[in-house]
Amino acid sequence: MLRHKAYKYRIYPTNEQAILIMKTIGCSRFVYNHFLDQWNTSYAETGKGLTYSACSKRLTDLKKQPDTEWLREVDKFSLQNALRNLADSFTRFFSLQNGKPQFKSKKHPIQSYTTHFTNHNIAILDKSIKLPKLGFVKCAKSREPQGRIVKATIRKQASGRFFVSILCEEEIHELPKTDSAIGLDLGITDFAVFSDGHKENNHRFTAKMEAKLKREQRKLSKRALVAKKNGIRLFEAKNYQKQKQKVARLHEKVMNQRNDFLNKLSTAIIQNHDVICMEDLHIKGMLRNHKLAKSISDVSWSSFVAKLQYKAEWYGRVIIKVDQWFPSSQSCSECGHRDGKKSLDIRKWMCPACHAQHDRDINASKNIRD
Repeated sequence: MLRHKAYKYRIYPTNEQAILIMKTIGCSRFVYNHFLDQWNTSYAETGKGLTYSACSKRLTDLKKQPDTEWLREVDKFSLQNALRNLADSFTRFFSLQNGKPQFKSKKHPIQSYTTHFTNHNIAILDKSIKLPKLGFVKCAKSREPQGRIVKATIRKQASGRFFVSILCEEEIHELPKTDSAIGLDLGITDFAVFSDGHKENNHRFTAKMEAKLKREQRKLSKRALVAKKNGIRLFEAKNYQKQKQKVARLHEKVMNQRNDFLNKLSTAIIQNHDVICMEDLHIKGMLRNHKLAKSISDVSWSSFVAKLQYKAEWYGRVIIKVDQWFPSSQSCSECGHRDGKKSLDIRKWMCPACHAQHDRDINASKNIRD
């Protein structure tokens, strides 16, 4: 089955290439904001917005004007994709999928633009990648992309590092059947408890970096106060921006560690089991508990479930979700006797009916599987 799969690589542009990347990002942002303003004005005056085709024609005229002829310096596909993103944002807004499109800011921590593959303008070699207008850019290639290249997104992170995501259309085959079903109970003390008795440790990536983050964020706050005292805008304060980048690199390291862990665990589950049973957690509601919100955010249940779902769809696996109110911790997995609610400090208990000894989380995962 043909699927879209992205490959992300870190790139190391030269100074000239980095300047051109930032110019392209700036031009894409300008085009998006310019036509968002026109779209809003048209809607206010006539009750109707614009379309991608109408904006594309106006963009051609905009490039010919003396004040904005600098738009011709950058990759034309990046500007067209900015218009597509704008049109798509309004489509989703009117179908109640997201809020009203907002103007883009150059102060946003992540800046990016997207270009399309045509006439072999994107190519991946051993140690470099060919990109439109940029030419060959040094690249750290971790794996070989498969299939047909569709588009590429060049991104500058808040840490100052540059990345490229290559979207490919490739044939993905279902994995062989294992005739195995597993129950999965997500938690905080242990990240995941399986019905076969295995427990996956919660590595607490943010907590391990917390002391260092606090120290660096304190320095960042002090530099912000110094800049304010000297009447310098934060965007122009060099010492503040250096420290901000340092803090961003720490956050990026935590994010990379977490993503690596979630990807490896979700792949292992999909490879070894045909059916994965889990609770349908209402994570937004759980985050309202201020005592647990930080820990819940750190474990990234939502991201883990999303990875499981798309991998299951790709490789022919089935994910079954039980209702969030299912009493998985209240029932005995041996005889089915329901023993009532238990406080969170009770981790082990004995069934009064069949006298079976239970680990709270393993028992819950067995009930979810069953």
